[in-house]
Amino acid sequence: MIQTQHIHITQAKESNVSKLDFDNIPLGRTFTDHMFICSYEDGAWQTPRIEPLGMIPTHPAAMALHYGQAIFEGMKATVDENGEPLLFRPEENAKRLNFSARRMGMPEFPEELFVEGLKKLVDMERGWIPPQEGSALYLRPFMYATEPFIGMRAATSYHFMIIASPAGPFFTKRIKLYAETKYIRAAEGGTGEAKAAGNYAAAIRPTEIAKSKGFDQVLWLDAHEFEYIQEVGTMNIFFKINGKFITPSLDGAILDGITRKSVITILEDNGYKVEQRPIKLSEIIEASNNGTLEEAFGTGTAVGIAMIQAIGYKDEEIHVSDESPVGQLVMDTINGIRSGKLADTHNWMVAVK
Repeated sequence: MIQTQHIHITQAKESNVSKLDFDNIPLGRTFTDHMFICSYEDGAWQTPRIEPLGMIPTHPAAMALHYGQAIFEGMKATVDENGEPLLFRPEENAKRLNFSARRMGMPEFPEELFVEGLKKLVDMERGWIPPQEGSALYLRPFMYATEPFIGMRAATSYHFMIIASPAGPFFTKRIKLYAETKYIRAAEGGTGEAKAAGNYAAAIRPTEIAKSKGFDQVLWLDAHEFEYIQEVGTMNIFFKINGKFITPSLDGAILDGITRKSVITILEDNGYKVEQRPIKLSEIIEASNNGTLEEAFGTGTAVGIAMIQAIGYKDEEIHVSDESPVGQLVMDTINGIRSGKLADTHNWMVAVK
């Protein structure tokens, strides 16, 4: 077992944070000064370290490039009213990373080291955390196979890394979804419940098609009948019908979202009934037609909430809602907890120090 206090730190000679315009942050293109790395060799995780951000030498036969052994997590660091960095339920991301690792035939990463590596990196990069409401330091823990080998088996060497990127709000307007009836995201028994890189690669073309039709993301349906709702491109989904919330149940093809489970708790804390069950798109269409569909929102993997305005299905556009009072309540509650303005009654926030 690696001792977390043995994370070796090499400080960058100078910081680039002064070059960042915090009022105009390009999404996913600006990265902080440092990165966390740990290597898996000879059957064990070794040499955890934080060092200046830089290129990683990769053999052209690295197995991740050929056989897709690559997984990741998405999370954010915010600051409280005193400017101290906070993480939202990082232990849940550690658990989910290892769930993905098991599904993809990869070694599990020590969960204590996962959290400690995050804490040390965020503490070093605290100056990169945007102070604006809705902004945060996006954190990307990931693992990939590094062994140079052409052959179909699990690799014997891996890198686990964490990089960080300042980010503004992901969703600044109500979004429109396109219900996909040709391509599939996942089927039971596949890798849909793992946060595997290949899941997102397979979604790129359908997403580009949806965008060309004027929609923001894909609403994925089941692989057999194209009737049951699974999830959205980067989110789980909730519908409010007749005063209660419905979200698709985890069936082996849906990612177990950390924001999803947190939102279920917030909804129940506020007296709402939440049903986790299979839900057909036809049920949503009927609820829209008869006026019982009150609102819908998506819960993103990095603690984001997106209000849903409409769903495109074949040649029709299903109106969902122009208002999301409960979605706004949920968003305000999460943002309040993450900023320290609201009481953290569930002990979700973890200070980096």
